[in-house]
Amino acid sequence: MEIRAPRGMPDVLPGETARWQHVEARLRDLARRYGYREIRTPVVEHTEVFQRSVGEGTDIAEKEMYTFLDRGGRSLSLRAEGTAPVVRAVLEHNLDAAGLPARLYYICPIFRYDRPQAGRYRQHTQFGAEVIGSPEPAADAEVLSLAVRALETLGLRDVALHLNSVGDDVCRPRYLEALRDYYSPHLEELCEDCRRRFDVAPLRLLDCKRERDRRLAQAAPKMQDYLCDACRAHFEGVQAQLRAMGITYQIDPGIVRGLDYYTRTAAEVFSGKVGAQNAVFGGGRYDGLAAQLGGKPIPGVGFGMGLERVLQVLEQEGIALPGDPPPDVFIATGRSEDSAGTGRLRAAAHALADRLRGGGLSVEADVMDRSLNAQMRQANRVGAVYTLILERDRLPLREMGTGQELDLGLGPAELEALGRADARALERVAQAVAARVRAGKERA
Repeated sequence: MEIRAPRGMPDVLPGETARWQHVEARLRDLARRYGYREIRTPVVEHTEVFQRSVGEGTDIAEKEMYTFLDRGGRSLSLRAEGTAPVVRAVLEHNLDAAGLPARLYYICPIFRYDRPQAGRYRQHTQFGAEVIGSPEPAADAEVLSLAVRALETLGLRDVALHLNSVGDDVCRPRYLEALRDYYSPHLEELCEDCRRRFDVAPLRLLDCKRERDRRLAQAAPKMQDYLCDACRAHFEGVQAQLRAMGITYQIDPGIVRGLDYYTRTAAEVFSGKVGAQNAVFGGGRYDGLAAQLGGKPIPGVGFGMGLERVLQVLEQEGIALPGDPPPDVFIATGRSEDSAGTGRLRAAAHALADRLRGGGLSVEADVMDRSLNAQMRQANRVGAVYTLILERDRLPLREMGTGQELDLGLGPAELEALGRADARALERVAQAVAARVRAGKERA
């Protein structure tokens, strides 16, 4: 057996998790300020949820889903994208009955079988937000502003919002016909994926990453020239709302998104810091998705943001994120003249640690039966701000940064009572230690 995680599914180790927690906390706080509430959907869905939503000819449906049969013979798939499960939950639980719009957000793992590359993994974590129930341009602008402000809140500035409209069922068929007419003479020049998409998903021809196909796409007909009056008015409304909020953007005919459920607004934010795969988030409007899933028609708009990419961009931009905070106090114990006395000191150390934690401090105590010197080295390794040393005849609090030992004003009586785990003695020592630690924090 090879002891390693599956390819493209990295561990997030201690030391890294603090960066994740910081980013997630900032995103949750911003979503709260926008009035969005968290939703948590299962990590698996019935495969049909994704097959109906993402569409024929998409990479997700054809080759990227993790799909399996359960013991009942039902086809299930790991969550391949975030929006369809949210819409499924809205329909299943009649969340629209409480009034629309429903503003929802999620932070969850997404699974795609794809070649791992910079900032893109087979299991990645996505922050997404959805506005369910509003067909108005204001909803598009609001959810896009949430995404842009989220990146700004984290300190990113080198980002660019690219915006497009992919029309709707009224105007898109005429555009797809023009697109096929344009590409027909060039079919032999296209990559294998694009030749396959020509019939089933021609919009994806504009999204190919191969350089030769990208050059061909630049001269292709533009959806802007084929929009119906309603789609054009909607697109202009989204732009007007973004301008009013001071959010800069650029029109990009190549933004078509990879899923069939998108209508009208399509958007991506790019950063030049993540190599070829440089989209930090993507999203758009999906007014037909609820009906595709078999429910009543409910309009919606949203986005998904890969947090691995965000963290990578933050690192490359030199934006420091907090690491794991060191413990406030490490409690070390010396040895008594007999094993019973040493055991009482160890018990007192853990009882005292429990009191201090209850008062809001972070505290570690030895659980390895190490010597006092080894415990002091451990206190240094974990970066403890203070070390409280319990010995038979003294109880100093050492400030690790300076090596200074602080007198807690406790006498032999308290030490003896502490060794007996006397509740009043524990409380007196805990109060003395906490007062010193908090005074040090105030000075800092």
